[in-house]
Order: sequence, then C-alpha cells, then structure tokens
Amino acid sequence: MGWAIALHGGAGDIPLTLTPERRQPREAALRHCLEIGVSALKSNRSPLDVVELVVRELENNPHFNAGRGSVLTSNGTVEMEACIMDGNKNCGAVSGLTTVVNAISLARLVMEKTPHIYLAFDGAEAFAREQGVETVDSSHFITPENTERLKQAKEANRVQIDYTQPIEEVKKETPVLNRDGQLGTVGCVAVDSHGNLAAATSTGGLVNKMVGRIGDTPVIGAGTYANNLCAVSATGKGEAIIRATVAREVAALMEYKGLSLEDAGAYVVEKCAPKGTAGLVAVSASGEVTMPFNTTGMFRACATEDGNTEVGIWHSV
Repeated sequence: MGWAIALHGGAGDIPLTLTPERRQPREAALRHCLEIGVSALKSNRSPLDVVELVVRELENNPHFNAGRGSVLTSNGTVEMEACIMDGNKNCGAVSGLTTVVNAISLARLVMEKTPHIYLAFDGAEAFAREQGVETVDSSHFITPENTERLKQAKEANRVQIDYTQPIEEVKKETPVLNRDGQLGTVGCVAVDSHGNLAAATSTGGLVNKMVGRIGDTPVIGAGTYANNLCAVSATGKGEAIIRATVAREVAALMEYKGLSLEDAGAYVVEKCAPKGTAGLVAVSASGEVTMPFNTTGMFRACATEDGNTEVGIWHSV
C-alpha cells in the first residue's frame, strides 16, 4: 500500500493534429498540478486537502473548462459547478455559481459547514459571501476565447461537450486558436499511504447549455464518488455519465463483484457509457491507479509512491 494521485483535464474529441501551442500549455499544467499534488501527499497532507489544492490550481488555469476557463451558457453567462467527497462518504457539491473563483473550495465548505450536501444558484452564492470565499465580478470568467466558442456553437445550433470539434461549415470561419474545440472539465483523486481516499471535480459545463442545466460533476455517484475502496472523478458528456452512474458503478463493481480497480474502470467505460462520452480517473485504497476513456483522448496525469508517473492525452499504442 502506498500513496497515489491521478488528475484529468477533460475528455473528448481531441484531434491527433492538436498543435503544439495548444497541447503544450495543457501538458505543462497537468505536470505542474501533478507535482503540487505529489508534494502535498509527501508532506502528509490529507487526500481531501490534496484534491482540493490540485483542483483549485486547475480552476485557475484558463486552458481548462472550470473556474477561469469556464464555458458559457446560451445566454453568454457562466454557471460553474463542483463536488468533493472523501472515503468516509462525506461530500459537498455546488452548482450555478457565477462569481466564486474556486468552486471546489465552496463545495468543501458545504460539506464541512452545513448540514447539507448540495447548494445551488442564489443560495450557493449567498453561502459563498457568508463564508468569505473569494468572489469576483462574473465578467472575470467571460473570456474572448469562450465568447468565440459560444458563437461557434450557436452557429452550429448545438450544445458542445469538452473538446467537440467544430463542424465543417463553422470550421471555415474558425481561427486556428479554436480548432481544438472545447476545454475540459477538471478532476483529481488521491489516496494516502494509510488508504484514506478523496475525489474532486469541477467544471463550467457545456458550451451553449441551457441556463440552469446541471451536469454530472456535482452529482454524487455520477461525476464524483469516493468510499473506502476507491475514489473516482469522471469527465465527458454529463447526461450520459449521469445515466450510467459512472463513478458509483466503478465502486459497486469492486464492492459487489470483487473486481480490481482497473477491471472495474474498464468495464464501466467500455460497457456502461456509450462510446465517445466518458473518461475517468480513479485510485484504490491500496494505491492502484486507472485512467480509462472511450473518447478520442483525455488530458490526464498520475503518479504513485513506487515511482510510476504518466502524463498523456491519447490512447497508448
């Protein structure tokens, strides 16, 4: 048994032709966040602290669809959501945030400072002000890049998941900057050398989503789950992940069928979620890691106490 950590920056139709100027900043961010998480685990920080710390860092990076990089609703606004959970099934979730800089930290405060699990919209914003968490004007989150992505999605008359490729008619007018489609939901899972587990996920949701839409990220058992066996953070098309209860299904296969973490993760991604809709990162209480996905790619990274480290995007050949 040893510590382990895994994180993701979203799954989807990530083109193999992704340009270096678009790929490298994201890979660098994954490496940086992995180093932060590993350092925290080595310093005996709790897995809960570690996943919050890493996801905060990912939220602050505009290359991913969470926090500063959150994509826009059909009204051109942001509605951010997040969830955090530990191996004792303590959990907190938030949705509909428009001014909170780090949604994941507010989710943790919901878990620790209220009798509830889930707060959303005006109530969550009021709670954020009451707790004194950092907030900014909502215009802080509305970047030129995401305004352009919303324009593309409206022209294509569709809602877009992470890394959706622009359709041909739109692509003709699409600057090279945006050829990689959408940014990715972020998540982190960690286990310490004592088998304590935690998972955290944060997102801006779907491009051109209806105002008020809630995805899989804050839904316990769908986008985020942890128990005494494993911790899971999922990414992809939220509606498909909710229907398949992706994160809980991994834990259930371990608990009731006795599957290994790797086999459970592979089964859920290959058999439960439709192709092209989901990926996940997970760790077990014994320090195993798995990062399966059924999309073209998933920005991901992991490290274990025995020295294994991986940073990847596409399927290994």
